[in-house]
Amino acid sequence: MENLTVIVLAAGGGTRMKSKTMKVLHPVGGRSMIGHVLSAVQAMEPSRIVAVVGHQRDQVGPHIQQLVPDAVLAVQETQDGTGHAVRVACEAAHVREGTVVVAAGDTPLLDGESLRAFVEDHASSGRAVSILTGVVEDPFGYGRIVRDETGDVAAIVEEKEADEEVRAIREINSGILAFDAGFLTDALARIRNDNAKGEYYLTDAVGLAREAGLRVGAFTVDDVRQTEGANDRAQLAELGRELNRRIVTRWMKEGVTVMDPATTWIDADVVLEPDVTVLPGTQLLGATVVREDAVVGPDTTLKDCEVGVGARVVRTHAELAVVGDGATVGPFSYLRPGARLGAEGKVGAFVEVKNADIGDGAKVPHLSYVGDAEIGEGTNIGAGTIFANYDGVAKHRTVVGRHARTGSNNTFVAPVRIGDGASTGGGTVVREDVPAGALAVSSGAQRNIEGWVVSRRSGTAQAEAAQGGVLDGGAGTEE
Repeated sequence: MENLTVIVLAAGGGTRMKSKTMKVLHPVGGRSMIGHVLSAVQAMEPSRIVAVVGHQRDQVGPHIQQLVPDAVLAVQETQDGTGHAVRVACEAAHVREGTVVVAAGDTPLLDGESLRAFVEDHASSGRAVSILTGVVEDPFGYGRIVRDETGDVAAIVEEKEADEEVRAIREINSGILAFDAGFLTDALARIRNDNAKGEYYLTDAVGLAREAGLRVGAFTVDDVRQTEGANDRAQLAELGRELNRRIVTRWMKEGVTVMDPATTWIDADVVLEPDVTVLPGTQLLGATVVREDAVVGPDTTLKDCEVGVGARVVRTHAELAVVGDGATVGPFSYLRPGARLGAEGKVGAFVEVKNADIGDGAKVPHLSYVGDAEIGEGTNIGAGTIFANYDGVAKHRTVVGRHARTGSNNTFVAPVRIGDGASTGGGTVVREDVPAGALAVSSGAQRNIEGWVVSRRSGTAQAEAAQGGVLDGGAGTEE
């Protein structure tokens, strides 16, 4: 859209949030509220985006420029109303011509397609002002759209100023407006603050346009919920539920099976391929990607993870981890940042993995900790194995070669290397490198001390059992 400026208002304090975090920075669906707005705005491919910041601008400004590096930041030193905010924005970006769209920074359901349709309607109509409106069942609290006999907008009347006839109108002002830039810059200089709050209201531009004989129109959006803002935590939670419902529904229509949408949460930036199955109680967060035919859940949380084709991840918590094609994880596994499981590999029950590469077909079946390690393809790690990677000062790496077989209850004291095809005995503590094909053991021959329990635990149930017991654990014989 040629010469389109979008102004996003993000200067208000948001005191009803009762938070040290600025209102527009509160997260919902994996993005900040203003992050959702900026994403919708960028879908219009505007010439420039201007964000008006004020309260906590040291937080808000850098966040906006991280998301939109070329955004212009306009500082509203004092919050003197929407008209004042837009004037500050126009001055900062030197807006003189084209189309100007004004949106709020706290409407996370806002959709880029709706914005594009709104601006196209405004541009084709030749209006000075266009208002994005919606028809609602209960318009209480919203400014009403009063139309004239031609269908153009005669006025926006706020709730407290409306009579009974106007209060009955169900078409409301969303707060999103489009202007001819030439008219807007002239109108901003003429808006007055002679009202109860002493603020400059952008909606006063409607009256100025009508007085000048210019057209003011409205574009009614079917999905008015996308213009709703959040002023407190309860409203934010409600918008979050609605956003999640929309995201989950969209993925189901794209060929993803979601067994229980009510207990499934999917962030806005998650990518799912067709024939993925998501089981109940699952959260897919951040930039997680799940490839086709994979099954995730139940009761699983993945954040910024990649799950390969046909993989299975069950009752697992993972962050910044990669699960290869056909691999299996869980139940009750914990993949920490840097965990990478190769194709057809396995991380089993009660296994924690951190900053480790587990090769194709390699298995860590159960009850183990694998940290700062490399495990070669086809290797099997015995149950209860600990990769002791931290010496109290620094962390060190363990390398296990291909097709190795390690015994249960091993401890690998890093840095150490176990060669290709090597084995380790049960209970072994590996402190030195193990050559390829070798067997490492660290315990001596077993020694049984006969009668130890009876002599040292006399009078206990254990001693009584020992006195009448037999080797295989069966019942003793009576004399």
